[in-house]
Amino acid sequence: PTVEVVEKKLAALENGGDALCFSSGMAAISSAMMYFIEKDCHIITVKSIYNPSRTLLKEYFPKKFGIRTSFLTTEEMEHLEDYITEDTRLIYLESPSTAVYKVQDLEYIANIAKKHHIGTVIDNTYATPLYQHPLDFGIDISVHTASKYLGGHSDIVAGALISSEEICNEIRYGERANFGGCIDPHQAWLMLRGMRTLKIRVEQHAKNAMVVAQYLQGHPCVKEVYYPGLCDHPQKELIDRQMTGFNGLLSFVIDGTAEQAEKFMNSLKCFLRGCSWGGFESLVAPFTVGTTEEYGDEIDCPPNLIRLHIGIESTETLIADLDQAFKKMKE
Repeated sequence: PTVEVVEKKLAALENGGDALCFSSGMAAISSAMMYFIEKDCHIITVKSIYNPSRTLLKEYFPKKFGIRTSFLTTEEMEHLEDYITEDTRLIYLESPSTAVYKVQDLEYIANIAKKHHIGTVIDNTYATPLYQHPLDFGIDISVHTASKYLGGHSDIVAGALISSEEICNEIRYGERANFGGCIDPHQAWLMLRGMRTLKIRVEQHAKNAMVVAQYLQGHPCVKEVYYPGLCDHPQKELIDRQMTGFNGLLSFVIDGTAEQAEKFMNSLKCFLRGCSWGGFESLVAPFTVGTTEEYGDEIDCPPNLIRLHIGIESTETLIADLDQAFKKMKE
């Protein structure tokens, strides 16, 4: 019953017919993908997606099932029909996408997909169920890593998907039952607890992130800042059409060497190194620090990109910490 309560709330929040909870975000993502794919088929996705999703598409599916995936830039997604083949069965989206927060035109993509009888799945974790409703634009399945903002306290691992009642029923007794990625009642209860404060938490994360993003934009040690809430975001018109709010996740490029970027991160005191995000705390992650330009091109992210999760601490404290780390970086 606890799991069913959470699923009904998620479905209501995203205007879906039903929802399913899973034991992890990747359990939800892989189940949604498996629902549409078949042996030797073709998938289209964006380059800058969640790394475990990328590994699944680039390494596991080809090796096990002969499945091919085309990884496109956001700009290439604007000419989607040029990449569709007779074997295309799935278009997998992430909007805003990982690290650089590029946005795909959901309504356009959904219309093209329906024309060619192709399934669509989006990772909607960044936007949360509050700020983007992909099903309203015609996307078939919306998935979430609930370990992030839906949990909100950095103490659960869980996932969810929202779709039509028909699709959810088929996945409930198909992919979820057969692969066993069911959430346990206690994790569902913790997610329910987190959802009760979702709105006020994410609002504060976004408010703090905007202050930090603007601070970074004016800093001489920063080449570029990536945050979809900024008024000068190149896709602002599309963002305003699809999203109603933002969160605490942003990225920026250090104007310096990889060694300086590492020194900057190691000098931070309030920002902890974290493997995930979405809790109350501020975190830092070296997304492409020390990697090659070739790898950056592969995932559509520039070198020396640092990702910050802005928590709900005071912005004065966070900016002071960033400031002293920049100063130490230049020593």
